[in-house]
Amino acid sequence: MAEKQFKAESKRLLDMMINSIYTHREIFLRELISNASDAIDKIYYKALTDDSLSFDQDNYYIKIVSDKKNRILKISDAGIGMTKEDLDDNLGVIAKSGSLSFKKENELKDGHDIIGQFGVGFYSAFMVSDTVTVISKAFGSDEAYKWESNGTEGYTIEPCEKDAVGTDIILKIKENTEDEKFDEYLEEHRLKSIIKKYSDFIRYPIKMDITESKLKEGSEEEYEDYTEEQVVNSMVPIWKKNKNELTKEDYDNFYAEKHYGFDKPVKHIHIIVDGAVSYNAILYIPEKMPYDFYTPEYEKGLELYANGVLIMNNCADLLPDYFSFVKGVVDSEDLSLNISREMLQHDRQLKIIAKNIKAKIKKALENLLKNEREMYENFYESFGRQLKYGVYSDFGSNKDFLQDLLMFYSSKEKKMVTLDEYVSRMPEEQKYIYYAAGKSNESIEKLPQTELVSDKGYEILYFTDDVDEFAIRMLMAYQEKEFKSVSSGDLGIEMEENEDTSDSDNKDHKELFEHMKNILSDKVDNVRASKRLKNHPVCLANDGELTIEMEKVLNSMPNNQNIKADKVLEININHDVFKSLKESFESDKDKLDLYTNLLYNQALLIEGLPITDPVEFTDSICKIMK
Repeated sequence: MAEKQFKAESKRLLDMMINSIYTHREIFLRELISNASDAIDKIYYKALTDDSLSFDQDNYYIKIVSDKKNRILKISDAGIGMTKEDLDDNLGVIAKSGSLSFKKENELKDGHDIIGQFGVGFYSAFMVSDTVTVISKAFGSDEAYKWESNGTEGYTIEPCEKDAVGTDIILKIKENTEDEKFDEYLEEHRLKSIIKKYSDFIRYPIKMDITESKLKEGSEEEYEDYTEEQVVNSMVPIWKKNKNELTKEDYDNFYAEKHYGFDKPVKHIHIIVDGAVSYNAILYIPEKMPYDFYTPEYEKGLELYANGVLIMNNCADLLPDYFSFVKGVVDSEDLSLNISREMLQHDRQLKIIAKNIKAKIKKALENLLKNEREMYENFYESFGRQLKYGVYSDFGSNKDFLQDLLMFYSSKEKKMVTLDEYVSRMPEEQKYIYYAAGKSNESIEKLPQTELVSDKGYEILYFTDDVDEFAIRMLMAYQEKEFKSVSSGDLGIEMEENEDTSDSDNKDHKELFEHMKNILSDKVDNVRASKRLKNHPVCLANDGELTIEMEKVLNSMPNNQNIKADKVLEININHDVFKSLKESFESDKDKLDLYTNLLYNQALLIEGLPITDPVEFTDSICKIMK
């Protein structure tokens, strides 16, 4: 019996298969089970066109047997089998797809799609095996043949005995090495876990002999082992069931079984699409943030299946970053089982699915916001920050898509409100959407800068996340209403004649303010009379695009570049403190220096900014007390 040689390109492909394409060796079992499922599918199709053949699904299953003593793993099916020519054509040329050819020849269009592309996946067996033997008897043939290879140079094909139609794949599992423990692929429970992970939804039963222990009859302490044939796969995935068959409890149980989170999801989305690109999906919107959500260890993405077979645990390309909290599965007949991560990034079908999923998630969130407000607010508390990052990132390309999902705490309503709700309540004369930024709602409530806007009866949105102002700057406006910080130099508020005296006040006290500006040197860009202050003596405002809160965020980052906002020290000229400033300017410049620095440090403290020299600050207080 002469050994046949693999073609040169096949040898190179085999080396790539073993060393490059599959990084997880356990994937070999997924591939062989998928091929076995294909073989049974082919019998099914034959039964559709051959009246002499009946297809009783109870007689068709996949059997896996482990022989630890002889290091043999056997995968058997009662499928269509292979002739000598099939073995030579499909297994002698790596990456030639017998299943794909069968599919094209028979123009298969109904739900039983052929999963694998026999050839590439089959050779993953050599990642764990020294020798692979295939014994097969084809439907309609009296002959059986044995194909065998050690995966290096070539293979042999010879006649053999086999009673029933079908295929046995026999793997001689490699010996353990220092780095690899191949014994695990002979352990029943390890094999079972691999099947559950990758092939749980293969449509045919996968059977194994599982050895377990039980109490001996009549004994309360002694156990004995017994072996029982078990079906280890679920076969029918939940996402392929009709929605009206399923309850909320079914969806919640699947969420728990998949270990998507320890919480219960606030929403599930069951998608069934049958069109140019067909796919089924079940998506979940969690209520609580995973503990590692904002760490490098967190992997976004959905489980991706090709016709019930897992091909990727976390397919990141199916979700935009701003929806990275979504969990779930996507299963499509239009994806190749052997598709790589690199190929997925350019796959047209995948992009269509991702676009549709993005729209479905947004619609589900909008419905939650509209119809289950409390539940949406619970979700938003966990993941609102991620939505705001989505507005800010990618140069604002997603801002229009996400803006209606945003919420902020309202000074007037004392609760979270949407931008649409804010704008709907704006008085006719109000020009801007006003906001104030700070550490917490409580600290913002006390900010002196809010006084004028509040006195006018205008609502203020409270920004407490570090990304808030950056997102709003990217958004720029909502329903043609621009956003305006309460700390901005120009608040766009029309003042009554008897109120608006700030211009003349600045002229009247120009020399005082200039002197104070010189005292503060490079700490502030200007000192002026305030329009906004009513009860407080002093505050910081900003004239540029960069606000004080944005300065704090940027300077807290690892690549701190000491970025500074254009700060203005605003003085309430109607406060008693201003009288002391005027008196000291006229009679005691040293005291004016002391007062000016104290007021500046007071303004810093109000903003939550650090005082440059705490010792000097406390000494200044002591001087005043004396």
